[in-house]
Amino acid sequence: MTAQPPAFFEGTEMPTTGWWEVLWPDPAAVLKAVGLEPEMDAVDLCSGNGWVTLPMARMARRVLAVDIDAAMLDAARAYLEQHRVANVTYREADAYALPEFAQDADFIFMANAFHGVPDRPRLARAVREALKPGGRFTIVNWHPRPREETPVLGEPRGPRTELRLSAEQTTAAVTAGGLMHVATVELPPYHYGAIFRR
Repeated sequence: MTAQPPAFFEGTEMPTTGWWEVLWPDPAAVLKAVGLEPEMDAVDLCSGNGWVTLPMARMARRVLAVDIDAAMLDAARAYLEQHRVANVTYREADAYALPEFAQDADFIFMANAFHGVPDRPRLARAVREALKPGGRFTIVNWHPRPREETPVLGEPRGPRTELRLSAEQTTAAVTAGGLMHVATVELPPYHYGAIFRR
């Protein structure tokens, strides 16, 4: 694994090619399950290489892809351009700075990164400021099972066991930041989606 800038969240590196395709072959179904609706203005927070950004862009009116890693954003841009998607803008930035460049979002999505956030209520407050009233924030996290019990492509995957958060821990951190918990949904085989509203 390459060295990461200081602002990277712990244990949130991007998996190798093919990984997401095996874990979630239908990312659009995941997005629907956690509350994305047509014509929303959406944010893919910690967007990585664009695997979820693409179906998000096909569903939403506009998408803002945010990542602190310029190389990941370049990969996402190339991937979406290859699929002729033009309703996405890209922002290299720290997630805590979200309200500085995003306002009135209908839907903010964060997958497999919240477990590494050092100050989770602070991030929830930043998301709250970027959402319009009634807007939704969805966090997709690994269930707190031992890493050996969550294989993908025949190998243990996901964050280290000690970094994983239960749905209850995620909910407590986000509600401490001023958002209201709406629901938690199962996202087989290893994840849950915690849905919040401003």
